[in-house]
Amino acid sequence: MAIAMRYAMDEHEAGDILGQAFVKMFRSIQSFDASKGNFHGWLKRIVINEALDHIKQRSRFSNLELEAAEEPFVNNSIIEKTNAAAILRLVRQLPPATHAVFVLYAIDGYTHKEIAAQLHISEGTSKWHLSEARKILQQKITTIN
Repeated sequence: MAIAMRYAMDEHEAGDILGQAFVKMFRSIQSFDASKGNFHGWLKRIVINEALDHIKQRSRFSNLELEAAEEPFVNNSIIEKTNAAAILRLVRQLPPATHAVFVLYAIDGYTHKEIAAQLHISEGTSKWHLSEARKILQQKITTIN
């Protein structure tokens, strides 16, 4: 549920994602191969893929191409004063595509190349969405504090 919550707008949507992920897991349990990895990693991948499918259904990814996305300045002292729950609420307010890229990159540790392959967008578009997320979050966090 924690993984689904990172991608969902609310608990209801996370429950939908998790439910669909479990259906996929039960349908494909015979394809799990312990020699290729552990069960937790396999299930995590299913949940993330289901969350991304859900986001794709909810919105269209724009095909913005930017070679060099501008890195916004982040004031760490402001972030330190904001609790994690408040930051997660702000992340959920991001536009769906930007939200997905931000969570994949900043929380789940994917590279822009991996994100681009997962979401069928270019690496430049992934970088743009990450830059947009940072700008939006910085503005929102600054107004909170």
